[in-house]
Amino acid sequence: MPIYNKLVRDRIPEIIAQSGKTSSTRILDEAEYIQEIRQKMNEELAEYKAAANDEEAMEELADMLELLHAAAVIHGADFNRLEAIREQKAEKRGGFRERIFLIEVEDD
Repeated sequence: MPIYNKLVRDRIPEIIAQSGKTSSTRILDEAEYIQEIRQKMNEELAEYKAAANDEEAMEELADMLELLHAAAVIHGADFNRLEAIREQKAEKRGGFRERIFLIEVEDD
């Protein structure tokens, strides 16, 4: 029996049961949940980095987006608030679309 010990999406136990298998789960406390969300973000980022094509990359980005939704709630906001903060930062400092790579800044 494989042991996973990781945060999974809400319907995974149901999907496992529908396949005729049994699983054991538990509900994480708040501190564990925050830790596991962060761990899962690292996992999904690694999978995004390893993606072999655009389709795989988009799947991993979708997973990361779902985690961002969950993380926003952890920090007392919702995704709309997170998006508003992103928009404010983009207006003030720009985005990343122009592909600017900073090499150095001359000191005085």
